[in-house]
Amino acid sequence: MSSSEPENPSSSTATPPEESGEKISKKAAKKEAAKLEKLRRRQEKEEEEEEASRKTASLSIEEESFSRNYGDVTLNELKSTEDPKAGKWREAVEGKEWTDVRELVEAMEGREVLIRGRVHTIRDVSSKKGFLIVRQSGSMVQCVVTESKENCVSVNMVKFVKRLSGESIVDVIGYVVLPKKPVTGSTQQVEIQARKVYCVNSALQKLPLIVEDAARSEADIQAGKSGANQDTRLNYRVIDLRTPANQGIFSIQGWTQIGWRECLLRKDFIEIHSPKLLAGSSEGGSAVFRLDYKGQPACLAQSPQLHKQMAICGDFERVFEVGAVYRAEDSFTHRHLCEFIGLDVEMAIHKHYSEIMDLVSELFPFIFNKINENCQKELEAIRKQYPFEPLKVTHAA
Repeated sequence: MSSSEPENPSSSTATPPEESGEKISKKAAKKEAAKLEKLRRRQEKEEEEEEASRKTASLSIEEESFSRNYGDVTLNELKSTEDPKAGKWREAVEGKEWTDVRELVEAMEGREVLIRGRVHTIRDVSSKKGFLIVRQSGSMVQCVVTESKENCVSVNMVKFVKRLSGESIVDVIGYVVLPKKPVTGSTQQVEIQARKVYCVNSALQKLPLIVEDAARSEADIQAGKSGANQDTRLNYRVIDLRTPANQGIFSIQGWTQIGWRECLLRKDFIEIHSPKLLAGSSEGGSAVFRLDYKGQPACLAQSPQLHKQMAICGDFERVFEVGAVYRAEDSFTHRHLCEFIGLDVEMAIHKHYSEIMDLVSELFPFIFNKINENCQKELEAIRKQYPFEPLKVTHAA
């Protein structure tokens, strides 16, 4: 039996010292590289955090500065005071005059203006931009609110404007600009690049009547757009009166009286004011509203007829009146009213009854021309909701 040499287990797996040292060196290098990479990432993160902190601080300072350009107006600011630093709103409007929305025209391009009106509609374009339609007495203008350091408008200001409730009263300060495309949904063909927006009086988020619905024409409602029934409009008449058509109707009523007065005064008529609380009926054929006057029977005047005749007999010769008329009519047609404003005239006849016909032939065209000269926007507003043909007057030869 031959003896074999003992095997050395390490002899087959032993690594030369040079190769072992090389592996340790590579491992240490990788470890060092990983350590350096970790350190680099940490430094980058710290730099990013520091930069973000600087930006946040800068934005905070910027927002704090820009925050004076928008917000709700406080009661203390609205109180009469001569202190321009009583609040950011008072500071903003101090020394400025309000411009009527209807006066905003192309010739005012580049001019800074201050307007006050109600929030008609708000259109959200993006997180940094929105459109605000401001309405004042039937006239509307579009205000553009865009985030801009140049105009000192922050993103939070854009958010504030978008949160405004419809019919809230706002003050807007900005520059008049000419839009590239014609503005729809607005009466004025200019825009306001808003710099400051303040809510003077906030309305409820949900109102029982929306002005847009109350302003719908019959054709719009039949086309599927929402409208408002008569009961709702009468129950919330204060909102219904804000529609462009109603604003126009009342304006034309006023100009009708102006034309009536102006024409008659030129012809030496005297305006009188007769009593409306009478002891008895002033003319036959009309029922009266009866009431008790300190134990005595009385009624509301259904006509100034008696007092006009008294004035003529008192040598006034030519008189007229614009006043309320009360008639207790039982009829239910739209031609019968229990209360209305009457335009009455009385004059002495010199030769023939045709004299009054000559007066009327001058009076009504004068009134119609007065309305056409001064109420074109109002007529157009009424026509949109209640379509009608333009009135044409044929003059006698």
